[in-house]
Amino acid sequence: MNLTVEIGRLKLKNPVMSASGTFGYAEEFSDFVDLNKLGAIVVKGISIKPMEGNPPPRICETACGMLNSIGLQNVGLKKFLKEKLPYLNKLKTIIIVNILGNSISDYVKLSKTLEDSGIEAVELNVSCPNVKKGGISFGINDKMLAKLISKVRQSAQKITLITKLSPNVSNIPLFAKVAEDSGSDAISLINTIPALAIDIETWKPKLANITGGLSGPAIKPIALRMVWEAAETVKIPVIGIGGIMNAGDAIEFLLAGATAIQVGTGNFVNPGATIDILEGIEDYLKRKSINDIKGIIGGMNGKCTNNNSDN
Repeated sequence: MNLTVEIGRLKLKNPVMSASGTFGYAEEFSDFVDLNKLGAIVVKGISIKPMEGNPPPRICETACGMLNSIGLQNVGLKKFLKEKLPYLNKLKTIIIVNILGNSISDYVKLSKTLEDSGIEAVELNVSCPNVKKGGISFGINDKMLAKLISKVRQSAQKITLITKLSPNVSNIPLFAKVAEDSGSDAISLINTIPALAIDIETWKPKLANITGGLSGPAIKPIALRMVWEAAETVKIPVIGIGGIMNAGDAIEFLLAGATAIQVGTGNFVNPGATIDILEGIEDYLKRKSINDIKGIIGGMNGKCTNNNSDN
């Protein structure tokens, strides 16, 4: 059975990836998952300088999901290269580094430094505010997004560039096309959706930051629709994210046109979720007599190739 998929210059052994911010720096999950079996690992977002994140409480459970307001806490670029990268380099799995910044120069420096350090791919977190533009998120302004991706592409020409799109726009196809036209090798979506939960006993928000990002099964139908819209618009690979808890969820995203998927909130519920999902996809393909994962990618719209199914 062929499970390999291509994301830009990357050839993944299978389409199952971890989602940034839900898998630490990989070593934290080594007791639960054979990390070398995953298609790729997307490590926690990295900024140039360390970030402490938001004060607690910063995670709370909601109906069919969870809210988080971690605040992009991370060790920073220097410490990542010195303390985290040596372990990651020992793995036989592709490592993708999610990067974030408050200016284009931040993203350029991060991507170029990581490229020079041997990292094969970066994922741009474009939900961060551009402080030079009054705090407007890169991900919700098409012109700012185009400029950001273009500058990163010019600086780091060999690295595979993935842009993680924000769901907080009215026209996902537009932003997907902007990412493609600006030089992104792939897009991933969706990021979390801003939301709020209130404690009715204290009359206070359940998160210290008041609002947080909603993730988990509650957002899956929204994510699935946006992934489908994006896949119908661009020729570059689409990576599906949002409420993928089991193999059935993952398969829905693949059928909608995603080339690969990322598991996020599912890792909190079941630390072994990524491997369970991978095995579930294999079982599904066997049951359908399909010997190549490409036989289901885009299947909802009849776009799949090399379909050896009898169905």
